[in-house]
Amino acid sequence: MRAIIPVAGFGTRLKPHTLTHPKVLLNVGGKPIVAHIIDKLIEENITEATFIVGYLGERIEDYISKTYPNLKAEYVEQKELLGLGHAIYQAAPTFNDDEILIILGDTVFDVDLSQISKLETSSLGVKEIKDPRRFGVAELEDGLITKLIEKPENPTTNLALVGLYYIKNSNLLTKSIEELMEKNIKTKNEYQLTDALQLMIEKGEKFMTFPVEGWYDCGKPETLLSTNRFILSKNGEPKKIESVVINEPVYIAPTAKIKNSVIGPYATISDNCEVTDSIIKNSIINKNSKVERIILADSIIGADARVQGSHHKMNVGDSLELEIN
Repeated sequence: MRAIIPVAGFGTRLKPHTLTHPKVLLNVGGKPIVAHIIDKLIEENITEATFIVGYLGERIEDYISKTYPNLKAEYVEQKELLGLGHAIYQAAPTFNDDEILIILGDTVFDVDLSQISKLETSSLGVKEIKDPRRFGVAELEDGLITKLIEKPENPTTNLALVGLYYIKNSNLLTKSIEELMEKNIKTKNEYQLTDALQLMIEKGEKFMTFPVEGWYDCGKPETLLSTNRFILSKNGEPKKIESVVINEPVYIAPTAKIKNSVIGPYATISDNCEVTDSIIKNSIINKNSKVERIILADSIIGADARVQGSHHKMNVGDSLELEIN
């Protein structure tokens, strides 16, 4: 089975960080978002993956090739952001197996992938959402999906599609996306994967659902921080540093230097960071940054930044030098 991972999005809601970094390379819980996805695939012996890249795609390819040399990775470019269906169509030439697993690249999942490949029909990951209007939703009858609707104004179901798609018949998926584009069928001015899947249902393909309870979005600063909290709660490692109070869970990179500070809970301190005389909680400090004499909460500090001062909430991009008196 091959994984198909769209990572071409710009990440507008995560500016200023995405001005200089692809969204999927932003740090959460001690490593890039996409690394959490790839590690999960490798755990389940899924060793072939296609990445659909766009903005700063060469950085994504460089990171993956260096970090995962044994992953059989292919890269295709989505030159125009015309929707998720269009993105998946760019990867169609790499569908060398009939079955594929599509995983959205800006979301961290806590799900047993080994059970998905045992399913007898194409299946979509779903979660009950109180207000699913910004998602695709699935209507069911006798355990089978009868209708898929992208971003409905008045949803008739609260089963939201969360970005995991197990497709048995990738050839039919390709033909269905082609039909969307040939007939110029768009929703919200984009070629939607949900609409292509609906065409597959109408052509006789059976779809079921599987529950995804652990689903963590990384698309906005507040959701990136909440995902960071989840990952640290699950994977945080105990640390002891002289002159430093550590309130677990935290992630502190081995190369980070911390003095006279309080770290945590829910703080990620990345490679080669320096933190002095500070209190940091529920925050992500990216690599090579210096933080001095400050109290930070609910904050994201970009790479190569310098922050000094007193208690503030910040969303600071890369290569910025900031001093607050």
